[in-house]
Amino acid sequence: MHRAIRACVMNAPRWRGVCMGAARMVTAGMAMGLVLGLMPPAGGAETPTPLTPHRAVYDLTLQSVSGGQIVSASGSMTYVLSDACSAWSTQQELNLQTASRSGVQTEIRSDYAVLEDKDGGHMVFRTHQYGSGVTEQKISGEATMTATGGQVRYTQPGVSVVPLAAGTLFPVAHTRAIIAAGRAGQATIEPVLFDGTTEKGAIDTFIVLMGWKPPPAQTDIPALAHLGSVATHVAYYDHATHDMPPDFDIGMRYFENGVSDRLDMNFGEFRMRGTLRTFTPLPAPRHCSVMVTPHSP
Repeated sequence: MHRAIRACVMNAPRWRGVCMGAARMVTAGMAMGLVLGLMPPAGGAETPTPLTPHRAVYDLTLQSVSGGQIVSASGSMTYVLSDACSAWSTQQELNLQTASRSGVQTEIRSDYAVLEDKDGGHMVFRTHQYGSGVTEQKISGEATMTATGGQVRYTQPGVSVVPLAAGTLFPVAHTRAIIAAGRAGQATIEPVLFDGTTEKGAIDTFIVLMGWKPPPAQTDIPALAHLGSVATHVAYYDHATHDMPPDFDIGMRYFENGVSDRLDMNFGEFRMRGTLRTFTPLPAPRHCSVMVTPHSP
């Protein structure tokens, strides 16, 4: 759910990781017939909890520095997941301020929006990153997937077409895959992700899951306390090189309805904690058209 952070400052070398992960934070489903998020948990006794449309606001605070130039950092992130009938609409806004040892102050902003078909076959995306000390960048286009693969058609920053391998997941599907793997008791998964935050196409992810925790959960958000959850660590890699270390990595706790209440973001020079300040469930759409297949005469 926190993909915008992955994208926000990719043009400045010292900020290569800053926007590379929170946009996001999302993994499950799949585009062609196999929706991992709908898999039953181990034993098959329960029906997975549906994703909850919601608006979440996170406070971002500096946790530690590792010898770089940054001495202070703070910010906020707003994430909105909306049910658009046959699609999921996600929007994320990031605002991050930092100060260096030499007194240079930087403000980084990122706006990220995606409309993703629930069957995983089509996605429209837009990323805009800007601020003081970073190069403004806009990335937009649409992606399509079939059982044998797909492609991205970029319209910004230039017109281009990039292929996607079979099995590539879009953002909400990626989140659902993480939750499904946690419920099934898996220790790691390695889904390929396309989230629209880079003009290079898909990225590799490696996800470690630290065991499914049944309710009740200890959380400051009462609406989440009755849900199961899984602590995860997600690392993002360049799909072409899979270099070590990752471009960005993030730890988080996912509840079974797709909401995360705490984040641990590693930006290389420093680490930040994200704490869920407000959580507001959003209503389901009141009217969705239903396709009716006529009976044969």
